[in-house]
Amino acid sequence: MNLHYMVVIQWSDEDNCYLVHLPDFPSQQFHTHGDTYEEALKNAQEVLELLVEEYQEEGKPLPEPKTIEQLTLSGEASRQAIA
Repeated sequence: MNLHYMVVIQWSDEDNCYLVHLPDFPSQQFHTHGDTYEEALKNAQEVLELLVEEYQEEGKPLPEPKTIEQLTLSGEASRQAIA
């Protein structure tokens, strides 16, 4: 199974770094960060790999990746844009 999960990366003036949100794994608002966009993206990949591994070890089903349309309809995308 080859799932593709969405990664939302946004700059935070308050934290002075890029924050990473993984909408398909809603247990936390932000999952990682990076001083540069590239570092945030690399860290996001690592977190996704760890989350998938954790879900598999615990026998939990992986969440279905959401489409941008689903996020927009649920208001998730607009909440992230505002945050």
